[in-house]
Amino acid sequence: MNTVPSIRWGRRLATCALAACLGLTAPAPLLADQAVLHMEIGDPGRKGREVPVVLDGITDTATGELVTPEELARRLAGTGILFIGENHTNQEFHDVQFRTIRALREAGREVLIGLEMFPYTEQASLDHWNAGHYSEEGFVELARWYDNWGYHWNYYRNIFLYAQKNGINMYAVNSPRDVVKAVRAKGFENLTPEEAAHLPPKLAPESDEHRRMYRAFFDKDDALHMNEAALDGLYRAQTMWDATMGWNALQALRQHGGKDAIMVVLIGAGHVTFGLGSERQIAPHYDGRIASLVPVTVVDDAGKPVKQVRASYASFVWGLPEEIDTVYPSIGVSLMGALGKDPGQIIQVSRKSVAERSGLKVGDVLLGLDGRPITSDNTLRRLMAGYRWGDVATARIRRDGRETDVAINFRRSAK
Repeated sequence: MNTVPSIRWGRRLATCALAACLGLTAPAPLLADQAVLHMEIGDPGRKGREVPVVLDGITDTATGELVTPEELARRLAGTGILFIGENHTNQEFHDVQFRTIRALREAGREVLIGLEMFPYTEQASLDHWNAGHYSEEGFVELARWYDNWGYHWNYYRNIFLYAQKNGINMYAVNSPRDVVKAVRAKGFENLTPEEAAHLPPKLAPESDEHRRMYRAFFDKDDALHMNEAALDGLYRAQTMWDATMGWNALQALRQHGGKDAIMVVLIGAGHVTFGLGSERQIAPHYDGRIASLVPVTVVDDAGKPVKQVRASYASFVWGLPEEIDTVYPSIGVSLMGALGKDPGQIIQVSRKSVAERSGLKVGDVLLGLDGRPITSDNTLRRLMAGYRWGDVATARIRRDGRETDVAINFRRSAK
């Protein structure tokens, strides 16, 4: 998936996640917005200073020291919950998650893994995976990976296979999508009893810093063109999402972890940064130590080096190289999804994307791909999993009331 140059990395973290919640297929972020990285918010003891970001180095933001993965595991000895923020379509982020999990296990920790990818109501699928009842192919199909998540299975494959092989149990922590939509649309106070039953017992009070961070994710050029009411609805959804994922991870740790267990939560970085998301929501309910690890690319979206980050950004930051393109191709569109009568209507075409180069336009309705109908954004994601860079597909579209075929060449753009 491709970036939209006017929408920065931090903004895309929130937009990508919440657009998925609303049934939109949003492009994923690639690079870091330095304005977001330097916000003076979060932990009072750290927000007044900055620490270095070093390529392939892990910075302990409490001290500014560089540490190895093995030393990271040692410094997490007293930690019960670790949030690892991710960019969903950047393989380097998932490699960081994998290496951290492996380092913790090799240090002798009992590791549990919490997953944003699945709503907690679908834990049964993960139980079957944990028990070895599913093959890899069977899990992707029977657990409805591309319905529950949509991002390419291969980004997460090594983590899942390692966990199953080594007896590391995985737990679903996300909210049912319909409940998040309900919170967005009508607020917490107007939920039905059935909807409210999915909420944690108590949400943390609204934070000015959290709202400031959230609003920094959007600007006047945002491709989704959010008005104030829409932004408020999305902010409610973000808050509910933060709280539910944190709460469910905590419950899984309490119910299934031993005395020295660590729950490693794989979660979008927008729910982790500055400790204002899931960490803030569960801190009043947990007397153990909570930590966060967020990778940061060392080049921003303008091609400028990222040399420092606010120390309150995360407990640890891991410097990663610039990602030019995602490992797996995307058309580079956002679809109307559940918000309109035509789920396949294109509401955004990313600049320099496969879609733009192929001639797709906002307003086109994407009907099918290589003869396979597209009935939802999830269908598109499932179909996209089969393509690689260099492939060519035929898209059936409706434009101005007429149907036509468009050749889609999955070629990477030159920098």
